[in-house]
Amino acid sequence: MVKKIMRNPLFLAQKSTDATEADQQVITDLLDTLRANLDHCVGMAANMIGVKKNIIVVAAGPFQFAMVNPVITKKTGAFQTEEGCLSLEGVRPCTRYKEIEVDY
Repeated sequence: MVKKIMRNPLFLAQKSTDATEADQQVITDLLDTLRANLDHCVGMAANMIGVKKNIIVVAAGPFQFAMVNPVITKKTGAFQTEEGCLSLEGVRPCTRYKEIEVDY
């Protein structure tokens, strides 16, 4: 189900906890919400739909997929850019990487 986007910065700043098998519906809702926003969104975290779990979803070309309890294990090629977020107004500077490796 497509969920409303969380915009409360105090909620968004809270630490998330690891996801479990019981969080399967969160993954489905997160993918549905990402697909509903593909025209201006390439990734979302569970906290963006009001759930404090370590789950993200990513759009890569024609595919959308979830990462549960992801951990970045390697990153190379740091660069500065700006990006927006469905949960926050405007764009902000950030550091991104040309390549990353993620365990999930």
